[in-house]
Amino acid sequence: MSEVSRRELFRLGAAGSGALVLGMVLPGCATAPDEREPTRVGAWSPNAWLEIDPQGGVAFTLDRVEMGQGTVTGITTLVAEELAVAPENIEVVFAPVGDAYINPQYGLQVTGGSASVRTSWQRVREAGARVRAVLLASAAEVWQEPVASLTTEDGHVLHPDGTQRLAYRELLEVASRQGMPEKVTLRRPEDFRYIGKHNRRLDALAKVTGEARFGIDVELEGMRYAVVARPPAIGARLVSFDDSRARQLPGVIDVLAIERGVAVVAESYWQAMKAREELSIEWDESDAVKVTQDSVFRQYRQAADDSAGDTERNEGDAARALENADQVLEAEYEAPFLAHATMEPQNATAMVTDWGLEVWAPTQGPDMARIAAARTSGYSPGEIRVHTTFLGGGFGRRLTQEYVEEVAEIASQRKEPIKLVWSREDDIRHDVFRPAMLHRFHGALADGRVRAWDHQITGPLIFDWFARNAAAAQYPWAPRMFYNTLASVGRLTEDTFLTPKDHSAIEGAVDVPYAVPDLQVRHTHSDAGVPVSYWRSVGHSHNGFAVETFMDELAHRAGEDPVAFRLRHLEDSPRHRDVLERAAEAADWGAPLPDGRARGVALHRSFGTFVAQVVEAGIEDGAIRVHRVTCAADCGRMVNPDIVRMQMEGGILFGLTAALYGEVDWDDNGRLEQSNFHDYTLMRHDETPELNILLVESGEEPQGVGEPGTPPAIPALGNALFALTGERQRRTPFRAGNADA
Repeated sequence: MSEVSRRELFRLGAAGSGALVLGMVLPGCATAPDEREPTRVGAWSPNAWLEIDPQGGVAFTLDRVEMGQGTVTGITTLVAEELAVAPENIEVVFAPVGDAYINPQYGLQVTGGSASVRTSWQRVREAGARVRAVLLASAAEVWQEPVASLTTEDGHVLHPDGTQRLAYRELLEVASRQGMPEKVTLRRPEDFRYIGKHNRRLDALAKVTGEARFGIDVELEGMRYAVVARPPAIGARLVSFDDSRARQLPGVIDVLAIERGVAVVAESYWQAMKAREELSIEWDESDAVKVTQDSVFRQYRQAADDSAGDTERNEGDAARALENADQVLEAEYEAPFLAHATMEPQNATAMVTDWGLEVWAPTQGPDMARIAAARTSGYSPGEIRVHTTFLGGGFGRRLTQEYVEEVAEIASQRKEPIKLVWSREDDIRHDVFRPAMLHRFHGALADGRVRAWDHQITGPLIFDWFARNAAAAQYPWAPRMFYNTLASVGRLTEDTFLTPKDHSAIEGAVDVPYAVPDLQVRHTHSDAGVPVSYWRSVGHSHNGFAVETFMDELAHRAGEDPVAFRLRHLEDSPRHRDVLERAAEAADWGAPLPDGRARGVALHRSFGTFVAQVVEAGIEDGAIRVHRVTCAADCGRMVNPDIVRMQMEGGILFGLTAALYGEVDWDDNGRLEQSNFHDYTLMRHDETPELNILLVESGEEPQGVGEPGTPPAIPALGNALFALTGERQRRTPFRAGNADA
């Protein structure tokens, strides 16, 4: 991607009716005018942009999606700070598909990786500052006063005499003739009015009143409902179907074969569901994947035995140190496949128009959704418009776009508005799962320290599956016939200048913070054919569990306190030490507990954020009970401390759910055994522990907060159970009284 000048990045244009449209074009390829729809008449199509209308309304186009993690509030606060407009006075518009909206961290228009605020911190603030500079220059021209003598406040420019003020809307005509400054000075932290202080959720009222439109809320005139009968086993294919009974039911409009199964279209969702039950379908299961969790781990063990894998980190000589060590500890850990189980099941709506196809979808990647629609609809990406809605949870699930493929195919055949809804059972049984992973460790101890560390990780790479969604979205001009070829090229060129390295299997393991002189981390690739995708905290979710459990085992073997043992290995990691010490102190580490309770600790850094957690747990009536979680988090500067706290709380509960209940499995015929929340259990309200979140004040750059609370919650609970029972939890979900000794 070529470099562009600052002047090229930010342009000033005038809109109709005297409106000032200040387009903030951020680094990336130019966006064609027809690739975005302005929120005001006459607006120019930028990347991320502000618009001020003659009535004083301010609109901000948000280039990340809102799935509960707080982007509407957090990123709007950044632009509000520099523009000197209260965040609640800014209208937020979700961005359409456009090259300029690409997330610079991923090269796609993706919301994920806890990167939204992190990648917006500088460029969005600079964009707001440039707009403010233009307004100041305009007021200086009107008043014939030096720009330096003027200030801004609540959408106004203030005169130095303290008695006059001009609203931004009054400066539009003059501002439209101003040049955009190449350099701007951002507000100093000591002058922040909103960053770090504004704690209201801008989307809260809309959500509690039902005004916020999620994908499942979309309603169009003349809309029909569709459900799909999908293969009962992974890889099974449609042979034939008999729809005679289904078509006789009330409200049924059509039954049609699509690429992913058989679609039923009806006047209502319930009518479509009832008709689906009456279909008689023959599936070809000759190539179906038929595995169980146990068979997958047997495959992984064989792969680990057969291949040492690729060395991902190597310091010193771990193999030699282990061979010569007197005290060696070996351990093996299993992390199973997990479903995402978002509260809003997968859904999308599509409608054929006289110019192409419109799609409404709760998606984490609207550019990938556009390609998904192009795959099955017959329309080119340039003929498809994607409207992003609020998301009822994402956790990585909505990066995979098969629900968009389905609705686009159905709508393009029916030529009428179609709303596709997956049931909860559809969503769990046809998920793209968190990969199952096997971990093998060998560690050597001497004089109370870890002297050697060997970690072998065995399992698949997510990009092998994700390339199908991602590759073509990077080349939307490519003919549809090349989509699968692009995906294959992406897989083949992984870890080259063409395709970045996939760290999904090793992240959180290669950057283990503990000072060990001889350390090696390896990855052995093994794929069982189960579709996998990103899951909240991705590789950190299983590597955090394995690394911190093994560190606890080493501490126990050394006869050391788990906190003191970790601190001894963190001499050169001050931020790790800080959060660990804060969490231990706040949790009263070492103080007596009531009978039947114990504490466990874990420490992990993910997405730039340092998190330590102490879990207090017990076993009551044969079930594990989490009583209290103390969490210390250092995420750099906080834009909205309340949202940071909420995300840490949510991440902890997400991790504890996985630790207590998270597992899917298949029967011998390849049918997924779980289907809904009765057998894929989530933590209930009455199980929620006391959560004590300590946020570290920091002047460092902001880092991710949506996912870092999850990884340490799992091993901290497991380590607490070991302290209580003496039995080590080496596989999730944890079992009371059924752990590995």
